[in-house]
Amino acid sequence: MSIEQIEAGADTKVGRRRSRSTRAAAVAVLAITFVAAACAPPKTTSPKPPVRPTGGAAHFSTLPPRSALPSDATCKARVRPAAENRPGNTTYNHTIGHATAAQPPYFNLAARVTGNYMGTTDQLIQWTACKWGVDEDIVRAQVALESWWHQTATGDYTTDPSICAPGHPIGADGHAGQCPESVGLMQVRTQYFRPMINDAVASSAYNLDAGYATWRSCYEGVETWLNTVDRGRQYAAGDVWGCVGRWFAGRWYTSDATGYIARVQDYLNRRIWTTADFAKG
Repeated sequence: MSIEQIEAGADTKVGRRRSRSTRAAAVAVLAITFVAAACAPPKTTSPKPPVRPTGGAAHFSTLPPRSALPSDATCKARVRPAAENRPGNTTYNHTIGHATAAQPPYFNLAARVTGNYMGTTDQLIQWTACKWGVDEDIVRAQVALESWWHQTATGDYTTDPSICAPGHPIGADGHAGQCPESVGLMQVRTQYFRPMINDAVASSAYNLDAGYATWRSCYEGVETWLNTVDRGRQYAAGDVWGCVGRWFAGRWYTSDATGYIARVQDYLNRRIWTTADFAKG
């Protein structure tokens, strides 16, 4: 599947929409289809890096490219207790997704996207951070910007009924003549996650899983196509924030990407998920 065939994006805060570039951008199937190559161990006689002993009382931090990523079960055991601050997510948080079928030659790691966890919203965020080797507070901040931590959040409204999110037909969400394409905690977009969209709607864990599989693909350095399109600098592996911005803009350090990065960093610096405004829901 070509880059031209796969364009996707993300959301801002629930209730707010923003325009996307035409490439906005391969945040979905493209990234995940190429994750397998990225996460393969390097061809070397050196042993694989050990799984970092995080979890329990520890903070889930970003694992370097080529790290051995923990399993669903390992991360489940490491998640810390956390109260639910989004009771409206309860049903979605206790719905497990279906393992995504491998689609060789590039989609083998899709089977890693499972949504195989149940818990509170913050626990799902911890599980996702552990599974994909990304700092848990970055996940908290980005998900706050995307959906304010509401799995029921919708966005990217369209007049095309063929790309409505499942269960959200034209006019059903209070937008006359329109329907949302994007849904959930990470605002997974229907037309570019078609093999996954039903689970992304039904399961909070699966929605996060799909989103951060995309981040990991970018972080591993697989998406060299980013150096063939408009960009603010050369794409390379191991850039946490570049890959956060790529989810939104489908470009590498363009103005759209850097603006999004700045908003996520602002939420991170303020620890927005701990504020009274956030607690109001």
